[in-house]
Amino acid sequence: MGKLIFILGGARSGKSTYAQELAKSVERERGGGVAFIATAEAGDEEMRARIEKHRRDRPPSWDTVEAPMKVAAAVAEASAGRAAVVVDCLTLLISNLLLAEGEEANREETTQRVLREVEELIEATQATKADVIVVSNEVGMGIVPSTRLGRLFRDIAGQAHQLLARAADEMYFILAGLPQKLK
Repeated sequence: MGKLIFILGGARSGKSTYAQELAKSVERERGGGVAFIATAEAGDEEMRARIEKHRRDRPPSWDTVEAPMKVAAAVAEASAGRAAVVVDCLTLLISNLLLAEGEEANREETTQRVLREVEELIEATQATKADVIVVSNEVGMGIVPSTRLGRLFRDIAGQAHQLLARAADEMYFILAGLPQKLK
């Protein structure tokens, strides 16, 4: 069985870089290649440029799977025969799911649907031989968001992070590019 590795940190803290370093290490040790599951969608020119930069930063031999939703299915499919799968990032997945629900979504029902998707992701990681590295942004250390949707996002992200932290075999918090092993 593969490991579930959870990497959490602030924006621009070095999470993705560290995830890629771990995936390269697993690939060197085991062979079998790496799949990168990208949850971002290019909604504007600035985001398109960010996505392109991330693509250039990854080794060209890695397969990229774009999965803004249904990440568990993407992990199950992409992990076959691979040493590692990187999911980058969970907070964008949560954002995509919330935006699909809409501004007036029922708080409890939406929370349950999003957390169920996170549970399915955890189940998919436990069913594969590949190491799965999940990257996410810590969003609960700042100010309370001023909008209802922003508060719902922050609350769901915190709950999702707790689910992943409990299930993870290893967990790292990245601060200013420095990985701190928590588990």
